[in-house]
Amino acid sequence: MAIGAARTSIVGLVLRAGMTWAGAGIVIGLAGAWSISRAANSLLFDVSAGDPLTFGLTGFTLAAVAALACLAPAIRATRVDPVIALRGD
Repeated sequence: MAIGAARTSIVGLVLRAGMTWAGAGIVIGLAGAWSISRAANSLLFDVSAGDPLTFGLTGFTLAAVAALACLAPAIRATRVDPVIALRGD
């Protein structure tokens, strides 16, 4: 903001950075879960080991929680006084 950035671009920058890491973690986690789901097939009740609805809803829920978790620091970043931020560096 000290060099002319708008609040929306700061929020977008923080959300994009956080969601990039969260998305990579979700993809890796779901791929790992799918690969070992055959071993856990005997522990599952009323759902198949590779149920696409379960995997899809899990990925969506994790992405929504990650977006909410990234939103708090993004909003906090817009409230920083630019003069104080420049003095800190």
